[in-house]
Amino acid sequence: MTARHRVPSLLTRAGTASALTLVAVGGTLVVPGAAGQAEAAAPATKAVKIAASKKGSPYKWGAAGPRRFDCSGLTLYSFKRVGKSLPRTAAAQRNKTRRISAGKRQRGDLVFFHSGRSVYHVGIYAGRGRIWHSPKSGDVVRLQKIWTKSVSYGRVR
Repeated sequence: MTARHRVPSLLTRAGTASALTLVAVGGTLVVPGAAGQAEAAAPATKAVKIAASKKGSPYKWGAAGPRRFDCSGLTLYSFKRVGKSLPRTAAAQRNKTRRISAGKRQRGDLVFFHSGRSVYHVGIYAGRGRIWHSPKSGDVVRLQKIWTKSVSYGRVR
């Protein structure tokens, strides 16, 4: 079935009374209002891929790549590569991001780990409750499940 034949069936399923209007433009479906969200998510999604590409890179305190990283160095490096500026430390990065609730987190949001009010660690949300991060001395950049509820989320602007 070609894209041209799929469009009418999608429009039929959406219904004429639907608040969501689908428009076919040059074979591409456009959902009004979604473009802004998709454009905003694109750098964050790319940052996740960049962090993932550093899998196995050794932890080094104060390092921000390209071969060694500490936690905030990995987030700084990943977002810098997609044209987004972040400060150097996890706490400063938290102050620069827009707060996001756990229910609204998306791939590419930053995950900040807290001890009381102090931020002690940061990673990049990879989906399914996991982050890419550079954990600690003697460890390497890796994908890991979030291990505590003492976290907050921030979206890079």
